[in-house]
Amino acid sequence: MYGFSFKEYVARAVEVVSDWQSRFSRYTVDPSLHVNADDFERAFTSFVERIYNTYPFFHPLYAGQMLKPPHPAAVVGYLVAMQMNPNNHALDGGPETGAMEKEVVAELAAMVGYDEHLGHLTSSGTIANLEALWIARELAPGKSIAFSSQSHYTHARMCGVLNVATVEVPADNAGRMDLKALRARLLSENIGTVVVTLGTTGLGALDPLDGILEMREEYGFGVHVDAAYGGFFSLLAQDDPETALVPPEIFRALRHADSFVVDPHKHGLQPYGCGCVLFRDPAVGRFYKHDSPYTYFTSDDLHLGEISLECSRAGAAAAALWLTLRLFPLRGDRGLGAVLRQCREAALEWAELIRTSEEFYLVIEPELDIVAFFPHSESFSASNISRMTKAMFDSAMDAFPEPIFLSLLRLPVSMLQSRYPEIIADRDEVTVLRSVLMKPEHRAYVPVIHQRLCAMYEELPGDISREK
Repeated sequence: MYGFSFKEYVARAVEVVSDWQSRFSRYTVDPSLHVNADDFERAFTSFVERIYNTYPFFHPLYAGQMLKPPHPAAVVGYLVAMQMNPNNHALDGGPETGAMEKEVVAELAAMVGYDEHLGHLTSSGTIANLEALWIARELAPGKSIAFSSQSHYTHARMCGVLNVATVEVPADNAGRMDLKALRARLLSENIGTVVVTLGTTGLGALDPLDGILEMREEYGFGVHVDAAYGGFFSLLAQDDPETALVPPEIFRALRHADSFVVDPHKHGLQPYGCGCVLFRDPAVGRFYKHDSPYTYFTSDDLHLGEISLECSRAGAAAAALWLTLRLFPLRGDRGLGAVLRQCREAALEWAELIRTSEEFYLVIEPELDIVAFFPHSESFSASNISRMTKAMFDSAMDAFPEPIFLSLLRLPVSMLQSRYPEIIADRDEVTVLRSVLMKPEHRAYVPVIHQRLCAMYEELPGDISREK
């Protein structure tokens, strides 16, 4: 299926560790760790029964959330290192996986054009953003951190943890930070850092990073880019600007941001959790300075814990990413770029099917691989659109034998009215359908999903679309 035998390499992963262990003197495993074979069989059988209840994230009919399985190559790399269980906090705990982490982080820095960098992997995008916001606070003490109303909710939470004041900037009708609104906030608020989102989790919208960087020259604030979801799409910005599938001016501007976050466990084919935070100026390492009386002794090289808020961190995550990037290099014309190209094309093709259909309406033109849409309603009001949306969502989830997994998204009615002014705003928010096409196999399945959803729409009871 993947060009190599996954089962064979899983077995070899176990053998590799067994061979590694055999290089050291033999010892007896303590009896307290022994497990009765029958007990394990019963426990494992129960575990299998439970785990089968997981949604089929691997299948292209699953397009609901930002979830997909890691590539088998990542699993093999993780499995080998996981059995050794290195800790990448210090080279004392992960000498080789620590070196691998430095290599892959350097590749991620080069992907966006950083000439110099300081950074490391994290256990999640949330923690990566926390670190970036912490550094932002230290660089501009007493000043606020601004972000879009469509940005990830954890920015406000992390600023609360850091005891930093926040400023919410309205989004425009395409879900992007509104530049006019940002300018107004800069004039009225004491803003030290602006968080720019490249790939909002709701719509996959791209804040206008290039325009915000121009404002930085005028107002002197710092720029942090939350590209947890969309960061890897910078590979597609390497194309000819005339034919690029993403706005090249936005992604090429990443090299001028003060910091950015990207999640390899989203579009980097990795298992959870593998985030990454990078800073353009290595001098910010001074804020991390600390002493540990029992680590950092085995090498004079930089220990990753010396530039990280987290302490213990799985070296297996670095091993998995290192092996994956040997097979899927960070290139626009091949490797990971070829994977992302399929996802982006899937979104463009489904948007065209929705745009020309009688059953559904497109919320906005997709900028990455997230497509939001809503069903036609006999009474074109926010409440009826929401009611029809929920009915379609339930119908798709209940479809036998193969359900279609989508998600729901709440948006301001004004966002839809900008494209469809005839919508009646009988409530402030409207619920729409959202699909995340982050598997390359989605491209082949888009026509199938669309056709099935159209058929489901026709089977909905007629009274659902009327006012109640």
